[in-house]
Amino acid sequence: MTDDPAFGRYMILNLVRIAGMLMVLAGVAIHYDRIDLPQVFAYVLAAAGLLGFFYLPRVLARRWRTPEK
Repeated sequence: MTDDPAFGRYMILNLVRIAGMLMVLAGVAIHYDRIDLPQVFAYVLAAAGLLGFFYLPRVLARRWRTPEK
């Protein structure tokens, strides 16, 4: 591939968003009894997925930002 750190960071941000989306979908599946787990897992997974989808990419981007000189 490429040795560009920006490309790697871009891919990590997208993987974090996809993981968050999958967590929300798993929470919905648990809620509608497609996956046989207690309902509390549905709420925990959905909340963690939403935080991972919306908040975590911003935190990572802020951390990776080039420092001002």
